[in-house]
Amino acid sequence: MKTTKLVFVTKLKLFISALILILVITSCKSIPRETIILSRRLLDRGTLTAEQLADFFLYNAQTRTREELITFAQLYIDEAAAENINSDIAFAQMCHETGFLKFGGLVQPEWHNYCGLGAISADQPGCIFETEQLGVRAHIQHIQAYATTEDVQLNNELVDPRYSWVHKTKFAVTLGDFAKSWATDPEYACKLEKMFERMESFINQ
Repeated sequence: MKTTKLVFVTKLKLFISALILILVITSCKSIPRETIILSRRLLDRGTLTAEQLADFFLYNAQTRTREELITFAQLYIDEAAAENINSDIAFAQMCHETGFLKFGGLVQPEWHNYCGLGAISADQPGCIFETEQLGVRAHIQHIQAYATTEDVQLNNELVDPRYSWVHKTKFAVTLGDFAKSWATDPEYACKLEKMFERMESFINQ
């Protein structure tokens, strides 16, 4: 009698455990994951981590190792934070401008010029920076020049040679404003927005 009762209790416990597991799994499936909407404002803080930015990059191209890309992406996050710039926008623009670091145009990889800064023609192929960090810093500072007025000072030492010119002639609040005046290509704003949407789609998949 005791054996029968013990078997019954054991089976009941197993049944309850299985039922709880099913309820937990069903409950998890029924809760939709919150969609991440990346900010299009230049002066907003970026959302994505260095790991997420690196994974987005690798999803599109394998020109660097994941470890190298995490370090590179962290430069964008740190330099952008120093100047209160949206690192997501800056990183997306870098991906567009360099073809995910494949380059292939006027700018050469060893120049550490990640936004086509000063690249106009064969006679003016672009600015050259000694290190990755300085190249990223110049990119961030160039965006900061668009996003602020002349009374807003940089926190890091100025390395962007075209910084003052932008402050006198351009101003932008959002990704769309910024992209419309960055390049002469009439489709540039659309191209940059599409790159940003690709980033957004990747992080939400």
